[in-house]
Amino acid sequence: MNSTFSWNEGSLDAAIDQGAKGLSEGGVPVGSALEIAGVLVGLGHNRRVQDGDPIAHGEMSCIRNAGRQRSYRFATLYTTLAPCAMCAGTIVQFGIPRVVVGEDETFPGEIQFMRDRGVLVTVVDDPRCKNLMRAFQREYPDVWAEDIGES
Repeated sequence: MNSTFSWNEGSLDAAIDQGAKGLSEGGVPVGSALEIAGVLVGLGHNRRVQDGDPIAHGEMSCIRNAGRQRSYRFATLYTTLAPCAMCAGTIVQFGIPRVVVGEDETFPGEIQFMRDRGVLVTVVDDPRCKNLMRAFQREYPDVWAEDIGES
């Protein structure tokens, strides 16, 4: 089931730009954008390869870059790929109520986990997101397996 709400295409575009930036740096092409009350407060992309940081996934980097927030009650997190267990846990932990996912075909992530905990998740099935991940998975299968803990 796809829960829906009004979301900002420009914020998804920003997340996609972040994913492309990560790929251009030789990293995993997952990008994210955090919007609070309609204001873009943070951007990030997966930096595991670039920084040698095992938890620097796109969503984690974005939330870190947004800095300390008093509340996430009016937040929407945009991400190019379905969040993994670690990122989904962070979303739930901080009470981010809405997540827009670019695609969940190349990696299903933990969408049901988030929904089961009250997060409204919309999967938009964006071909740009799929193309980024498919190219990366094809060219760097070992790095991808490492990123999702399957190496």
